[in-house]
Amino acid sequence: QVQLVESGGGLVQAGGSLRLSCAASGPTFSVNTMGWFRQAPGKEREFVAAISRSLIRTPYADSVKGRFTISRDNAKNTVYLQMNSLNAEDTAVYYCAAERASHIPTTARDYDYWGQGTQVTVSS
Repeated sequence: QVQLVESGGGLVQAGGSLRLSCAASGPTFSVNTMGWFRQAPGKEREFVAAISRSLIRTPYADSVKGRFTISRDNAKNTVYLQMNSLNAEDTAVYYCAAERASHIPTTARDYDYWGQGTQVTVSS
């Protein structure tokens, strides 16, 4: 069973930056795509970005395009989400996800493994 552990969340002022990390452990050889989702209170889980083992990135969600960057270090089995120019609408629990298939999905139901989530709060 692949395990995912997120870190790097916290409280930041509007306009600030945070870098989230997600470390995978277990049979990571089976993992192809790793992605980030987020869920704000009272809202559905929202796709943010994803990246394959071969470092192919999906298009970013429109709400984060130009501000967030996903990257991956296969040697460390870790995926990152650099978040710049944060605003109050970015406040959410951010989840790391991983899947085994060869495609690069953008819907939550297509992911096999999930982290516990890390809270990001942006104060205005």
